[in-house]
Amino acid sequence: MQKQPGSESNLRLLYSLILYLLTPLVLLRLAWRGLRAPQYWQRWPERFGFFSAPQFSETIWIHAVSVGEFQAALPLIKALQARYPDVRMVVTTTTPTGSARVRAALGDTVFHVYAPYDLPGAVRRFLGRVRPCVAIIMETELWPNLFHGCHARGIPLVLANARLSERSAAGYRRIAGLARQTLGNITAIAAQTQDDARRLISLGADAARVQVTGNIKFDINIPANLHEQAAALRQAWGAKRPVWIAASTHEGEDEQVLEAFAAVRQAVPDALLVLVPRHPERFPRVVALCRKQGYEVALRSEQRLRVPYRESATAAVFVGDSMGELMLFYAASDVAFTGGSLVATGGHNMLEPAALGIPVITGPHTFNFAEISRMLLMAGAARQVDDATQLAEAVIAYLKDNDLRRAAGEKGRRLVEQNRGALMKLVDIVQAMKSG
Repeated sequence: MQKQPGSESNLRLLYSLILYLLTPLVLLRLAWRGLRAPQYWQRWPERFGFFSAPQFSETIWIHAVSVGEFQAALPLIKALQARYPDVRMVVTTTTPTGSARVRAALGDTVFHVYAPYDLPGAVRRFLGRVRPCVAIIMETELWPNLFHGCHARGIPLVLANARLSERSAAGYRRIAGLARQTLGNITAIAAQTQDDARRLISLGADAARVQVTGNIKFDINIPANLHEQAAALRQAWGAKRPVWIAASTHEGEDEQVLEAFAAVRQAVPDALLVLVPRHPERFPRVVALCRKQGYEVALRSEQRLRVPYRESATAAVFVGDSMGELMLFYAASDVAFTGGSLVATGGHNMLEPAALGIPVITGPHTFNFAEISRMLLMAGAARQVDDATQLAEAVIAYLKDNDLRRAAGEKGRRLVEQNRGALMKLVDIVQAMKSG
């Protein structure tokens, strides 16, 4: 790929100048978000590359923006830890929820900090402290200064499980020169699909460095004791009650779910709704919304404190106000609605319930998971709905028809099994970068 160093430098200089000018607004946004989630007020120096890093002999750096990307990266991190037990894994996120999930899932087995803002000084300080032998960026993050910094230091950079929707590609085309130069600093791109690869190449990625490896989200690890834990939870809810879960819901979506639930309760009076908001700062508001509509509510946070917790057997709504337990809630449910899809957020991962043999319902907004959504819908493992009325109809149909529910769940489980394998391909790519 031919580069024009002067042109690249000028574009990055302009980009950096704009970022510096916007930094006060970014900090104001952090402060504003801290009103709802005080964790956003903490650890600001890390975002500018100021932190104390132990002196590791060798590190591999994995960056995942937030919870969803970290969940996808978790099997990769564990596979790399197994393959390179003497190499320290450095994991970065950008949100407090992502940070909490890293610590809950991996504890002290990795070194965790917030990723630096894409400012030249912050990037320089971060890379100087971490000194990775390989950098792995999950999914869609394109950072001009960070990628340039890795290239300048000779750090192999892998864009892993890469996806690029047509909507995102259109946005990058508005800054085509900077996007092309940024992609030119990547050593290897492991794309989820042929369409993702095509879009990345059209933006300027070197076709020789792009390969389609599939989606590592299919390589889901189901803990050995998950079904045992789910059975205990189901017993607490009322063993014979039909259960549907609305997972990873967003602002403006909870109201639609509760509207659907009212219709579901008319058809299936003893049905339980498991409602799991996407962001923890929204837990109290969602609980208040449920109670305002007259529902008896049980909370996961309270259930953990009382054993046995009998209130959840009589509650209409169970709010999953905890972190890292979504897989457990899926395993204890009969039907799953994945949120972020009745509002224009782009949806969330539908493969976790599918891997557990749970039929999936999704809204129309799935552009972040377009290929996964298409595959599940074509396989008959998922249904797409447009509003609360259709959501209620789909839930009722699954809850009332055991054969329909089991058939759809089995189709999803089989689809996940058939598409495993991307994880090991990605591990091999990292090994080649590390050895090279």
